[in-house]
Amino acid sequence: MKPGFEGNDRYLEWNCRNRDRIFAGRQSDHSDRKGFFASQSYTGVAEDEQGRIAGQYILHPNDPGRWGHICNASFAVSTTCRGQHIGEKLVTDCMKKAGDAGFCILQFNAVVESNIHARHLYKRLGFVQPGEIPGGFRKLDGSYENICPYYCLLDHETESK
Repeated sequence: MKPGFEGNDRYLEWNCRNRDRIFAGRQSDHSDRKGFFASQSYTGVAEDEQGRIAGQYILHPNDPGRWGHICNASFAVSTTCRGQHIGEKLVTDCMKKAGDAGFCILQFNAVVESNIHARHLYKRLGFVQPGEIPGGFRKLDGSYENICPYYCLLDHETESK
């Protein structure tokens, strides 16, 4: 695993091709790719043995201010690398980087219900699913699918008050 944004156009191009699928909540014309990835707290990249991009994630605060201790991430795994545990490597690296950056909670706002492999991975890694949001994700065909938020506490202690 290595940092993924250092102005490297190869990573940016990969993300541009995959961004509508990966970061589906953000619809854009991709005109400010460098700005988008440079604005993240961290971007991690997994490569295969040949140096091809196998997957990538972005990490950033979920919201500023009083919620700034909560971070959010989005993940993508190349279709040619599915089944090779790339997603697990990305998520565990993200958890470590998030803790190192001082975040206390890692939250995934919008995991689509049909993304069974990701949902099983998150559960196995100790994430909690506090509920479900009916019709929270608009698919490309205009129909809606439920989303399942997840969170996990990182190495930092937090208290509910």
